[in-house]
Amino acid sequence: MSGVRRAAGRPKIGDLATSDVVVRLRTPEGRDEWLYCHSGVLAAGSRYFADRLSDDWPTCQILGSRYCVEVHCQELDLSPHVTALRLLYAAEPCSRFGVRGALGVLQAAAHLACPRVAAACVDYLESAPWDEADEEEILRTIPCLGPQYECVLARLRPIDPAPVAGILLSAFRHATSTRSPPQELKSAAQEQLEYMLTEDDDAPLLAFDDDIVRSQVKDCVAALLSRFSGFTSSILMEQGEAPLGHGDAEVQQELHSLVSDISWVCQILSKLEMMKCVVVYWIGVSSDVVEAVDKACGGIGCLKTRLKVIEVSAKVLEAIAFGNIVLPTEKRCGAVNVWIGFARRTKPLVGHPEHDDDDGDAEAPKINLDSEVWQSLESAIVSIVLTLPSNSQADILSDWLQSKHAKYPDLTEAFEVWCYRSKAAKRRLSFLSHANRVS
Repeated sequence: MSGVRRAAGRPKIGDLATSDVVVRLRTPEGRDEWLYCHSGVLAAGSRYFADRLSDDWPTCQILGSRYCVEVHCQELDLSPHVTALRLLYAAEPCSRFGVRGALGVLQAAAHLACPRVAAACVDYLESAPWDEADEEEILRTIPCLGPQYECVLARLRPIDPAPVAGILLSAFRHATSTRSPPQELKSAAQEQLEYMLTEDDDAPLLAFDDDIVRSQVKDCVAALLSRFSGFTSSILMEQGEAPLGHGDAEVQQELHSLVSDISWVCQILSKLEMMKCVVVYWIGVSSDVVEAVDKACGGIGCLKTRLKVIEVSAKVLEAIAFGNIVLPTEKRCGAVNVWIGFARRTKPLVGHPEHDDDDGDAEAPKINLDSEVWQSLESAIVSIVLTLPSNSQADILSDWLQSKHAKYPDLTEAFEVWCYRSKAAKRRLSFLSHANRVS
């Protein structure tokens, strides 16, 4: 009952009969609003009003015994200041007006030096969920209010490197695992790792320049490649020469998942300048990969997997073509021969429906690959061919010219360079013969 009596005796804002102060809120454009208030409530809750209502501050006495205190607001909207004044009358200030509303009230409370109201707004902002627009508004507003309010920015501050490394390594393990994580977690880990390591308007979240971190990344990649080798070996060990049928969907799905993971790993490792481990492995197993894919994915129903293999091969051969990874001549020659043949057989399948459709559904989805991937693979093959000895080039070009699929890859550039080099070889290297005679 005593609490009820106290509440009943508490003054109310706007009570003309009991108010002794008029607060006049004014905007830069001259718009104003008058509020009938109580000097005791204002002085107790606001240092601004405590100063303005003290005997040391000259005031203008109007409306009988009431004092008028003018408050000049920088914002055109007066409602946050009105709300802040109303909260001075509340037993416990409530700031649950949404993030934007609480920010406005916090600005008004900071302007009027109302610590209880400001604290209530800060507590709300720290605990409320934000969307992207809220975050941008908070970043524009909070730093202008003073360091005492920067605790609101805690969730937006840069994180220490140690936990970042731990999170990214854990995410990398999920991203390269085959069965342990749910597919949603695996996809999220791959997507976010790629985003965090991308150089855009912001710097990458973490540079893998620590030897321990790089070593753990290599271990994860090695485990993935080992699983892939084991799986392709099991396919090749199956009895029979014929490709697996369409009914063996589980094998085809597992193969597609593993190749997709390797393709994703190539994207990440290229950002980290760590492609060598994949390049050396992929070149070493190229023949087995092609044989396993041809066996498991004999029809166009598995074209997605074949195109993923093309993606990986394009990235691997590109790393060799640019000189980032140095391999012996025989390995480069063998890789080019293998992947020219695979690309030659795969390219004509592009554009067919994803699944064989007995009803002849013209709306069946068709599978394709980004034209840039085909172009990068072709460019890499041409560049690598031109690094080979002349006789090796001749063998590759002869096979290419005799093929019915000579349209892809287009080795015309390599053919032209080979013709020029071959014709001019004796003249250009004549100094060697002269040097040999002299010696």
